[in-house]
Amino acid sequence: MNQYRFGKHAPVKDYRTLNLKKYIKSDLPLPPVSFDSLQNLYVKLGINDPKILFPMDGNDRLGDCTIAALAHALTIYKGYIGSKQIMPETEVIKLYFKLTGGIDSGLDELNVLNYWKDNTVYGEKILGYVSIDPKNRIHIKQAIQLFGGVYLGFQVQEKCVEQFDAGLPWTPGPLTNDGHAVFLTAYDENGVTVLTWGNSQKGTWEWWEECVDEAYAILPSEADKYYPGLDLEQLKIDLQEVSN
Repeated sequence: MNQYRFGKHAPVKDYRTLNLKKYIKSDLPLPPVSFDSLQNLYVKLGINDPKILFPMDGNDRLGDCTIAALAHALTIYKGYIGSKQIMPETEVIKLYFKLTGGIDSGLDELNVLNYWKDNTVYGEKILGYVSIDPKNRIHIKQAIQLFGGVYLGFQVQEKCVEQFDAGLPWTPGPLTNDGHAVFLTAYDENGVTVLTWGNSQKGTWEWWEECVDEAYAILPSEADKYYPGLDLEQLKIDLQEVSN
C-alpha cells in the first residue's frame, strides 16, 4: 500500500462567509444527470492524463492537501481559458509551510481560501469564494458546471487509502480522526469524481452524505468572462463589504 497523507482541519465557521445560494439566478437551468469538467479541460489543453495535470504535490509525505487542492483549482481555471498552468510541487510546499509557520501541521480550508483572496498565488489572484451546502446536491452540481469544480473537504473513512490504491470508489465506513481536502470535478447518478494524490478518484453518493463536511466555489480573476446564471455583480459588492 502506498503512503498518502491527510491534513485538513475541522471546518472553520465565519459569519462573513457568503453562500452560493444567494447568487444563483432563478433562470439557471437544473443541472444535467451527469457532468465532467475535465473533459472540457482535456480538449482545451490537448492533455487527458490527470497524473500530468494534477500531480501529487508532496501529499505523499506532507499534510498539504489543502494547498494541493488549491493548485488543482488553479490548473482548471487557467485551463478553461486555454492556458496550461501547473503549480510546481516546490511552490505548493513553500506556500504550505508559509501558512503553517514552517511545521507539517495541516491547515483549515477557510484560512487557505482567505489567504488566496487577499494574496497572489503562483501569479494568480481570485475575486473570492462562496460556501456551498454539501447537502444541496443541485447547488453542488451547478457549481461544477459554473466554476469547473468545487474545493471540497471531508472526514476520512476507514479504507480510504485501500480503496484508492485498488481503484475502487470511496464508500461509507467508520470515520477516523483525519480530514482531507480534494477538488471535485464531476458527478453522475452513482456519485462524484475528485482530484487527489496525483490522480482522480470516485466516491459514491452514500460516501458523500457520510463524509463531506465543507464545500466552496472559488471565483478566479477571469470570472467576468463567464458564469451565466450567477448574479456576479451583487456577489462582488458583497465580497467587498465582508472584506472591509
